[in-house]
Amino acid sequence: MRVVSLVPSWTEFLHDLQAEVVGQTKFCVRPEAAYRSLPRVGGTKTVHVDRVVELRPDLVVANKEENAREDLERLAELLPPSCDILVTDVRTVDAAFDAMSDLGARLERGAQAESWVARIRDAWGAPKPVVGSAAYAVWAKPWMAAGPDTFIHDVMRHWGIHNAVADLPSEELAQAGRYPSLGDDEAEGVQHAGRWLLPSEPFPFAAKHLEALQADNPDRQFMLVDGEAFSWYGTRMWHAAAHFEEVRRWMTAS
Repeated sequence: MRVVSLVPSWTEFLHDLQAEVVGQTKFCVRPEAAYRSLPRVGGTKTVHVDRVVELRPDLVVANKEENAREDLERLAELLPPSCDILVTDVRTVDAAFDAMSDLGARLERGAQAESWVARIRDAWGAPKPVVGSAAYAVWAKPWMAAGPDTFIHDVMRHWGIHNAVADLPSEELAQAGRYPSLGDDEAEGVQHAGRWLLPSEPFPFAAKHLEALQADNPDRQFMLVDGEAFSWYGTRMWHAAAHFEEVRRWMTAS
């Protein structure tokens, strides 16, 4: 089955299932060999629909949050009826496991998918006791954070990190959406939590950002974290377990 993946985390999972991936986005960086060799079909938000059609896929793997609805509707118009467009919507850890199983079954690689699910469940274990509260930034200007009803939020819950953004008034969260904007810049935004996790994506927080934020906000604490660990589902979850233990240790010590 010829597969085009429009979701970086699913792309890695598909390659780990040894599926026949014939195209992927420019952000599908794992595994590196496929990133360098396979045809690219644009970005997750800017899919080159014509390139996808030219690759004659039997299955297109997409995501409700990551891909533009207009692109998926255009693909549905142009691809033959025999091509299936799978639009995933993963907002919890359990939903990630279910989606992995479903994708494996569609590709007739159910046994391999279930093996990965079992390995991840073993590495993650049961939900951990809460070790503290922190907020998870997703952008700097405006300052945005992951709110409830997101995969990031549920990953934090599983690893015993209370999402401080969930404590905002319910009316404010309802208006702001799943990734609320907390201010035009970090000076205003960081006041909403005592601890902040600064991920490597989608905004590329780095050491220079951490140093500046810490200097300007000595009453707050910041940690650089792996954005893939918190936001990618699929086999990246297995690789991420050790990183979450590191974050828990920081939470306990800080």
